Amino acid sequence: MIVIDKTIVSDDVVEKEFVCKLTACKGACCVIGESGAPLEKEETKKLEEIFPAVKKYMNEAGIREVEKQGAWRIDRDGDYVTPLVNGDAECAYVFFDESKIAKCAIEKAFHEGKTDFRKPISCHLFPVRIKKLEKYDAVNYEYWKGCAPACSHGKKLGVPVYEFLKEALVRKYGEAWYAQLHLAAERHLKNEKSSV
Repeated sequence: MIVIDKTIVSDDVVEKEFVCKLTACKGACCVIGESGAPLEKEETKKLEEIFPAVKKYMNEAGIREVEKQGAWRIDRDGDYVTPLVNGDAECAYVFFDESKIAKCAIEKAFHEGKTDFRKPISCHLFPVRIKKLEKYDAVNYEYWKGCAPACSHGKKLGVPVYEFLKEALVRKYGEAWYAQLHLAAERHLKNEKSSV
C-alpha cells in the first residue's frame, strides 16, 4: 500500500490495468447494482440544484423517479445515493444513446455547458472506491466482473488504474497529491519488476 497525506492507496490501484470499453460493457456500471451511485453529502444539494438543467437529458422513467423520490435518497445502509428506476438497478440519471450504451445525463449536461458539476465523484472514480476510515481515506480498486473488457483493454494498452483515473483522482485529492502518487507508483512498479 501507498500512504499519501491522509490516504492509503491499495497496491491494486497501481498494479492493475484498466481502460473503459463502453462498446463492450454498454455502461453496465450505471444500470447494475444493489443501490444507487454513492454520493458525498455536499453532492446531494448539488443534485437538487442541477436537476432542472439535467432533466432534459434523462429518460422519462428516471425523471419520474427523481420527481417521486427526490434528487437523491438514503439507502438501507444509511448512505446517500442516487435514486434507482423502479427500485431496480438502473440509476435514475441514465440515458441510452443510439448504440444502447448507458450514459450519464448529469455528465451530458456538464459537457454541454448547462452545469458546472461533472457527475458524482464516486462515478468519476469508478472502479476505485473510497472508504472513509477514522483518520484516513482507503483508496481501493474494486474488481467487478462487468468490467472484464476494461481490464483486458487496459492490459492491452498498458494503462494502470491510477493513470486511467488521473482526472478523477486530481478532482478528488488535487494535483500535488496525484504527483506524489505517480512517483510512488513508479517506484512501486520498478521494485515489483526487480523482484520477479
